[in-house]
Amino acid sequence: MNKYKRVLIKLSGEALAGDKGYGYDYDFLNDITNELVTLHQSGVQIALVVGGGNFWRGRQGGEMDRTTADQMGMLATVINGLALQDAIEQKGVKTSLQSSIAIEKVCETFTRRKAIEHFEKGEILIFAGGTGSPYFSTDTAAALRAAEIGADVILLAKNVDGIYDSDPKINKNAKKYDKISYIDFIKNGLKAMDVTAVTMCMENNMPILCFGLEKGALLNAVNGKSTGTLIK
Repeated sequence: MNKYKRVLIKLSGEALAGDKGYGYDYDFLNDITNELVTLHQSGVQIALVVGGGNFWRGRQGGEMDRTTADQMGMLATVINGLALQDAIEQKGVKTSLQSSIAIEKVCETFTRRKAIEHFEKGEILIFAGGTGSPYFSTDTAAALRAAEIGADVILLAKNVDGIYDSDPKINKNAKKYDKISYIDFIKNGLKAMDVTAVTMCMENNMPILCFGLEKGALLNAVNGKSTGTLIK
């Protein structure tokens, strides 16, 4: 039995690239969409917020105007949203791609009312375009959309299996947290999620489950068998 009924999954652009580091790892894309379809068929309402780091991140802009660099990042998330939409719909599940920035010939512009209507029609939702404003990460977009749609939890899929007190790739003695409070996450300066996003989740009592994105991990996260870290 699934522990959560309505989830928001934050999926990084880097994850879509796999070991290639750029573009798409199509084997991974196939695996992740298979799991999304399985969850959908089990009755879970799914929303995705996708990043754009496999193509562009705002901080890559160097001396570029920050607003322009961030807007380029927002457009990269729309590209990824289209890729996810195509991959899911090829498996026979209807999706709705909504962007925070208006691109009418490509996808819908986000409104909460439309999002809920799509849930009621049994569709998977894909949110792109970040928050629609510069200076905000897609982590913050995930926190915002999760609150707006009344998600039970944010599933934060990362390239590590949870949250540690230091980088486990550098420090072999790094301690992994099973649970951590929002305040302790912020006070300890942990980096798994943007501080603005964690603060928003705290204000809205939105739990965050951080886990490693490997085969079967999404299914385990939704049915309560994840060995990741819960922020609440």
